[in-house]
Amino acid sequence: MKAEQIRKRFIEFFKEKGHQVVSSSSLIPADPTALFTSAGMQQFVPYLSGKDDPPYKRACSVQKCFRTSDIDEVGDEFHHTFFEMLGNWSFGDYSKKEAINWALELLVDCYHLEKDRLWVTIFKGQAGVPRDEEAKKFWLENGIRKEKIKEFGSEANFWGPVGSTGPCGPCSEIHYDRGKEFQSKKCTLPDCGPNCGCGRFVEIWNLVFMEYDKSETGEFRKLPAQNVDTGAGLERLACILQDKESDYETELFLPIIKKIREIAQDDENEILNSNNYVIPPSINIPKRNHRIIADHIRGACFLIADGVLPNKEDRGYVLRRILRRAMCYGKLSKCPENFLISIIQTVIDNYCETYPELKSKQNDILTVIQNEGKNFSKALDKGLKEVDKLKMIGGVAREKPGINPPTLNRVDALKVFYIIQTYGVPLEIIKEELAKKLLLVDEEELQKEIRKHQEISRAGVKNKFGGVGEWGEQVAAHHTATHLLHQALRQVLGNYVQQAGSDLTPERLRFDFTHTEKLTGEQIKKTEEIVNQIIDQKLEVKMEEMSYEQAMKSGALAFFKEKYPQTVKVYSVGNFSKEICAGPHVKNTSEIGKFKIIKEQASGAGVRRIKAILEK
Repeated sequence: MKAEQIRKRFIEFFKEKGHQVVSSSSLIPADPTALFTSAGMQQFVPYLSGKDDPPYKRACSVQKCFRTSDIDEVGDEFHHTFFEMLGNWSFGDYSKKEAINWALELLVDCYHLEKDRLWVTIFKGQAGVPRDEEAKKFWLENGIRKEKIKEFGSEANFWGPVGSTGPCGPCSEIHYDRGKEFQSKKCTLPDCGPNCGCGRFVEIWNLVFMEYDKSETGEFRKLPAQNVDTGAGLERLACILQDKESDYETELFLPIIKKIREIAQDDENEILNSNNYVIPPSINIPKRNHRIIADHIRGACFLIADGVLPNKEDRGYVLRRILRRAMCYGKLSKCPENFLISIIQTVIDNYCETYPELKSKQNDILTVIQNEGKNFSKALDKGLKEVDKLKMIGGVAREKPGINPPTLNRVDALKVFYIIQTYGVPLEIIKEELAKKLLLVDEEELQKEIRKHQEISRAGVKNKFGGVGEWGEQVAAHHTATHLLHQALRQVLGNYVQQAGSDLTPERLRFDFTHTEKLTGEQIKKTEEIVNQIIDQKLEVKMEEMSYEQAMKSGALAFFKEKYPQTVKVYSVGNFSKEICAGPHVKNTSEIGKFKIIKEQASGAGVRRIKAILEK
């Protein structure tokens, strides 16, 4: 069964069960505290938490998602950065019985999977929450044999809450048994089953039952209205339904990988291990390199189409990272410079019927990736020169049964970390270059340096935002000022101007917008004057909740043309500015202070950046 049929049958099935079909939201979430849309449930958080009343009791969608938590595992059978999540939701309507019944009905009757190959997991009980006997009962009633129902603790079978408190509950995962031929030789368990990790059992669907609310004291209390939140990965389902060994052999990836094979000058069947020493597994199989390139260029195309641009911070940093990783793996595969341009068209052709935004943003995608390729090529050359300078700091023997290797020598982990951070050279490339000289990185020491950097970064984020979810008054003032700046730029330059990103701190605001030319001194002065005139008028900042359709009809601006939940917040500043936004904002423009532009510069292809401050 092809991926398009899987999507279609999923939506048709739940539509027949009374679910509202909801379009995929953007990869840039409406929630300003989230980096990317990483799950289908994100656009429904206000309904699942009970904050907003849902306009419907049941919903289903095919959601674009992006995650980097498993980036080091991309290239194996099932891990990706970009993926599609099939999901169905109940907002205080049906619960476990219907969710379990329908999941099995769809998998067995519509997708024609063998029921005898399905295994399920349930929550075994932990931390004051009892075993999920109810879920077990419904699985048994649906013909899942007792020996195929496995119990796990909170790490595997309890979802949430998102923060330290809030809605959460046990989950029940459906796993598919691919057969003993997929069982790793390293697995010696006589009762191998779900969560073994050997490759035989693949999780294909997770049913989350939001029954509890976790309090600040750590207590779990039953929610008055219980919700259902499910998610099934399209790529994994396609792999199972098409009887493939990995997601990368389905039509979701195969055309892209075939194009990479045409370009690459390596042999994907060649194993680069020598008889003298062992190169790290992450870089020794060209096939894996091709998979990583395919995954990363696919993810990059979708991110750019949704308005993300490469830069040094937040979403832009992630985009830059995956593009540079793809370029480096292309170098490992002996691809020509700027080879990604040749692959973009294949990605767009493969997905444009389902996601037409890729076609409409084709020129932007090509331009952004071409420019990034040129910039990184210079950085990579500099970084490789630094790698070449690395010297051993001591000897350590690598041992492998059956091989008598020479002594491999460690290099300074701090210097390796510096090269990774400064030049963006991925660790895999550094390992390969060092292996040529019988050198290696002490990865334990390198991880210590990475953890130090992460702790510093987390501290910086806390200082920047005043703690998770807590924005200071000054940041709120800067946020409202970006709305005024946005509208002022549209008045000065033209209504084609659109926000392309922003960053707020208590000290300053940064605003990216679509424009191809450097602003003149007169344009900057006029923009400042308009913003300060509105501030001086002491206008009320008003928030209204309405449907997305009503918001657009009312003239509200929507960043990146992204799709929003059914109900959105619209912030208006008098009759001057109106935008869909999650907040926060000041209540009156008199709270903002004097607006002053301190810098205007290029940010990317067709994008300019303004940095400004507020003076009290």
